[in-house]
Amino acid sequence: MKSICLFCGSNKGGNPEYEDAARAFGRALAEQNITLVYGAGNVGLMGVAADAALEAGGKVIGVIPEFLKAKEVAHMGLTELHVTETMHQRKAMMAQLSDGFVALPGGFGTFDELFEILTWAQLSVHNKPVGVLDAGGFYQPLQALVEHAVSEGFVPKGNLDLFRIERDLPALLDWMRQYQPRHVAKWLDLART
Repeated sequence: MKSICLFCGSNKGGNPEYEDAARAFGRALAEQNITLVYGAGNVGLMGVAADAALEAGGKVIGVIPEFLKAKEVAHMGLTELHVTETMHQRKAMMAQLSDGFVALPGGFGTFDELFEILTWAQLSVHNKPVGVLDAGGFYQPLQALVEHAVSEGFVPKGNLDLFRIERDLPALLDWMRQYQPRHVAKWLDLART
């Protein structure tokens, strides 16, 4: 694993554990010589993770659409900064540059990125690991929602293997390194359509 894409908040949130997790994540990637790929922000958890990776001597690649760069939220001290025209191009480039994905706490943008990349995994658009670092228990409601979607027949149980929610960063990174893609042959129940 040479690079991991991070999805996380452009705010720091209300729990100091979120910022601590972002800092630890950035530092851990740098120490393991894994490039951090992210949305290029200099604010919130995004900026915390990037700064921690850079301070630890790591490589950080940011990808940002022009309209956000123009609002002066781009981190200008990155190893590489790519500017796209649209958010869709941004997400596609971040996915292309990454060997795996991790979500930390965040809002609608983080949820959008996480669910899009999970959908791509479900559809076999990619076969990369998707991890969720559950800092401060932030993602426990998501775990419950996904389990509910399985019990209600909207998500095949096997698709739970497409990602891992983990509170321990070293355990999450170990899982990602050992990840073996699992193909779920039938994601659409044609009998119910």
